[in-house]
Amino acid sequence: RNRYYGLTFWTPNINIFRDPRWGRGQETYGEDPYLTSRMGVACIKGLQGDHPKYFKTHACAKHYAVHSGPEWSRHSYDAEISDRDLWETYLPAFEAAVKEANVQEVMCAYNAFKGKPCCGSDKLLIDILRNRWGYKGLVVSDCGAINDFYMENRHETHPSPQASSADAVRTGTDLECGSVYRNLNKALEEGLITEKEIDVSLGRLLKSRFELGMFDPAERVPWSSLPYSIVSSKPHLEQAEKMARQSIVLLKNDKNVLPLDKNIKKIAVIGPNAADSVMLWGNYNGTPQSTVTILEGIRRKLSKTEIVYESGSSLVEPIVHRSLIADFTTRDNRKGMEVRFYKNPYFGGTPAAKLVNNLEIVYNNSGGTAVAQGVDMEGTSTSIEGRYKATYTGDVVFAIRASDGYQLFVNAKLVSQKKSGGKAEYRMAVREGWTYDVRFEHVQKHSGMNIEMSVYREEPTNYAAIASKVADVDAIIYVGGLSPRLEGEEMSVPYPGFKGGDRTSIELPEVQRKMLATLRSTGKPVVFVLCSGSALALTDDEKNYDALLAAWYGGQTAGTAVADVLVGDYNPAGRLPVTFYKSLEQLDGALLDNDTLRRDFENYNMQGRTYRYMTEKPLYPFGYGLSYSTFDYGRATLSAQKVEAGTGLTITVPVKNTSSRDGEEVVQVYVRRLGDAHAPLKSLRAFKRVAIKAGQVENVTLNIDSKSFEFYDDESSLMMVKRGSYQILYGGSSDDTVLRSIKIKVR
Repeated sequence: RNRYYGLTFWTPNINIFRDPRWGRGQETYGEDPYLTSRMGVACIKGLQGDHPKYFKTHACAKHYAVHSGPEWSRHSYDAEISDRDLWETYLPAFEAAVKEANVQEVMCAYNAFKGKPCCGSDKLLIDILRNRWGYKGLVVSDCGAINDFYMENRHETHPSPQASSADAVRTGTDLECGSVYRNLNKALEEGLITEKEIDVSLGRLLKSRFELGMFDPAERVPWSSLPYSIVSSKPHLEQAEKMARQSIVLLKNDKNVLPLDKNIKKIAVIGPNAADSVMLWGNYNGTPQSTVTILEGIRRKLSKTEIVYESGSSLVEPIVHRSLIADFTTRDNRKGMEVRFYKNPYFGGTPAAKLVNNLEIVYNNSGGTAVAQGVDMEGTSTSIEGRYKATYTGDVVFAIRASDGYQLFVNAKLVSQKKSGGKAEYRMAVREGWTYDVRFEHVQKHSGMNIEMSVYREEPTNYAAIASKVADVDAIIYVGGLSPRLEGEEMSVPYPGFKGGDRTSIELPEVQRKMLATLRSTGKPVVFVLCSGSALALTDDEKNYDALLAAWYGGQTAGTAVADVLVGDYNPAGRLPVTFYKSLEQLDGALLDNDTLRRDFENYNMQGRTYRYMTEKPLYPFGYGLSYSTFDYGRATLSAQKVEAGTGLTITVPVKNTSSRDGEEVVQVYVRRLGDAHAPLKSLRAFKRVAIKAGQVENVTLNIDSKSFEFYDDESSLMMVKRGSYQILYGGSSDDTVLRSIKIKVR
């Protein structure tokens, strides 16, 4: 584990998910500043603990600031936005992290802001963060961000590494993720920085280590007594399952197709995400002890139901990648391939760990999680072995990604190798009935192991055959959408509609649209389980399914959670943290060419974006979500109709469960400033999830604090309470047609 003995966690990502094309939006809490601040504060407090002397860990609020794509230009992009958007949209969550949660680390972003890289921005780091907010903690750079100061075709704002490191430290970036700070001695010699200036950052770094208990005896530090046995313990697994359930959003349920009858005789589970465990982990993930796929969850839940399964196609190509790993056998005749990790670079001695994998092989410790207990970050070797008896004549495809190169042997003959890191593909011709001994070897020289290997057979998608295969089922569950392999941080994705980890199209990939239409043609009820980290424009696909369930990337127990919702063992109550747009035109207007698209994605001004500024009707609005219960909102009462500046108020909302089923409702309160053309159309200012029994009424009280009436003031260049008339809006989503309102005055 080496470098991961530390106690710093680079989370939460509290950037605003302002555009559905951004691949890293999946890491955030959505498009709303208030929601993001509440979730961010809770995450930080949980990570850092509540001991008066020692922090449990350090949380890190990132990426500061004005950062939400595109991935492809982030090392050179200069975010030019209005001060109003900066203060009303991009900064509130960071201010809450500092002032409310006492976050101990802030990560500065790759992009520039008003001509200066964020890690060298005196406006962001000195004026706002240190001076206005009184931040005393650490600022850490994003990885390689200081290189962008001087490298060609990046920001190029500085002439040299030493000038870059000196300016970053002087501005307040205390710790670099990278190696440019090795030039600080040279910067000292050239008079670009003083030892006293370096000592400011050094002092903050040492203070942080003291407060984490790193220099004290373990018995003094309460967190030192936490046993390793709590990792993946029963309460943790239960929490993972609870989070997966509560995150699911039911977006459509025509004719009450859901929940499914538990006694249903025969169903089909179709789609490329149905049996994919790795997809469920999302980006920047740990490696769970085990993962329940959506197919597994359904099979366990409907154990007496006949289930037809087909992946149907890949996510973006009309090809089925039929995994063959489960058809391999190990030396001791177990199903799958055997993985051996050695704590040396020559496969010597007793393995540090042995695992058998029969799904998909993914081992990665570059993100902070050890691939297996006792396996080091570097100087290690890994072998993956198995015997395959071919069941057909044709090609077997090995798709490999390895951090330090690899060698692949078949029947003891070297058939493929790569001497440096990256992706590779090897096709092996096999003959039915013949046996092939496969051995993969990898030596990790440098820090950050990454091994991925898929072994599969390619088959063309046969839409007619799938339609025929599901013709006699009682219902079809299609599990599709996107994947962390398609959207994420600065990645290469060679498919139309994807670029650099982002998307250039927000429609469902064409192969999946055609599959949904094929399934609809059978006349059977179709339930679409959508797995993604972002919103999709499904306007033209809505006619091809009866129910739509947004399951996101739900983690290690997502399959159980989805199955619970499908059969009604859990009544969904999740609500959208982002807007589902009908099309990109609702964001950009007419798209003329790729250059126009790029400029529009890089436009950080909020006009027309997110529910707070959007004047058109979206496909599904922010805050929207259905339930198997129905709710009715009565007339709310306020603690005051006239509010003094600097004070808040409470609202009490009577909510009745008008159904025969117990359920949960998420009560939402929005504030609208009247007579101000520059203010957002409305902004979320309070929310609460409440359980309400069938036929019962709950009086739900929520607090609306004084900051709800703060807006940017052009004259003072500050956020301040604006006196005047407001509407308090309340209901079950941000949709104006369902919100009720009360007028108030702020004096």
